[in-house]
This record gives sequence, C-alpha cells and structure tokens, in this order.
Amino acid sequence: MQLIRSLLFIAFGGGSAAIAASLILLTFWAPSNVHWAITRGYCRLAVRAGHFFCGMEPVIEGLENVPDEPSVIMIKHTSTLETYWHVTVFPKTAWVIKREVMYVPVLGWAMKLMLDPIFIKRSAGRSAVKQVISEGKKKLDQGVWVTIFPEGTRMPPGETRRYGVSGAALARDAGCKIVPVAHNAGDFWGRRSIIKRPGKVRFCIGPPIDAAGRDPKETNLMVQEWVETKMLEISDIYKQKAASDGP
Repeated sequence: MQLIRSLLFIAFGGGSAAIAASLILLTFWAPSNVHWAITRGYCRLAVRAGHFFCGMEPVIEGLENVPDEPSVIMIKHTSTLETYWHVTVFPKTAWVIKREVMYVPVLGWAMKLMLDPIFIKRSAGRSAVKQVISEGKKKLDQGVWVTIFPEGTRMPPGETRRYGVSGAALARDAGCKIVPVAHNAGDFWGRRSIIKRPGKVRFCIGPPIDAAGRDPKETNLMVQEWVETKMLEISDIYKQKAASDGP
C-alpha cells in the first residue's frame, strides 16, 4: 500500500511541477515577486501532498530563531522534501546551486526564474567562493535571503562531509547571521528511494550564528557541529549508524 501511495505522490508531484514550471515560463515578463509566489504555492502543495499521500507530517521547531533581517540559511541536504519545506517557511531566498542545472531544458529555465539562484561551477574552487560572496551580498542587500546546502550534494542519512566555506565567508563579509537547519527528512524520503515512509518529519531551525570576526573555517565547524549533533538527536538512521559504528 505504501508503494502505491508513493507512486501516486510521485505522479502528482511530477504533474504539479510541470504546471508550476509552465506558469513560470509563461509569465517570464512578470516581476520576481510573482515568480516567488508561484514557487511558494507549489512548494506548499508539494509538502501537503507528501503528508496526504505518504503520511510525511512536517513538524517545525525553532521558528523563534528566524532573524528579522536577511540571513544565510545553511541546511542539511538528504532528500527533496527539505528543498520544498524551507521555501514555505523562510522569506524569499536565492539558492546556491550547481551551474549544470541551468542547462536542463524547461526545468532549468524555470528554476532560474523561480529562485533567481546563484549558479556556480563547483569545481571552480576559490573563484566559486568569490562569486557566492559577490552575488550573495547583492541578494542580501535587496532583502533576499541566501540558501546554501553546505555539503554540496544530497548525503545519505548518517553521513556528512566537510562543509563548503562559501556560506560562512558570505555571512562574514555581508555582516549577517547564519541560520543552521537540521531535519530527519532523509529517514522518510530516502535518497533515490521510490517509497516514502510515514512519520513526523522534524525540521529544526537553530539559533543564528554570528560569523563576524571569525575565520570562515571556524564558523563552518560551529554550524556543522550544531547540525550534526541535532541530526543525531532527531534521526533514527543517524542513531542506528552511530550504534553500529561503535565507540
């Protein structure tokens, strides 16, 4: 039964994504706020559909930690659900994503309008960091938040890798805060998994971290420590992996 529910959700998600992308492209001439309204509406629909079809119930913790001023969001990336969810909760945000997405027909074009992202070449190293700082500061000055998936790709639950330095460097140079976000969405919507499992998906927003006066590497460690510690608290897969790895 859960397989059938998951397939229905995938079919619904694909159809609604096609409609949202078409609306975006048909209104290419409209102001960015119109594109953001469509994007947020689609993401809300996707999160509700996940609950309706598959029983993935979102629970938000730490809303009081969201600053009033534009900030950098550094969010754990283990599934697709968190990409939808955080759009519904945070103010207008521009994502930092790999440049290759821009060349995907229809979807890539729509994402450029939907998210006004910062497209980077991940292999560019230091120049990519400089690009994120330069373009990110412009976004923040315009009142737009910046979303970064600091591990650079979706990670299997229970695993992590060194966080990229661009988010911490941007926050320091822009004089803004970093908002760390942990969640257990990967426990229910596995990477490359067709079946979506029911349960309470906890999205935890951490206290803002001030990057001022710190080396970005030090700030990264602070963000990663908070996120990974929280993941061990809320994710059953994290707990199982920690137990199997032993002391």
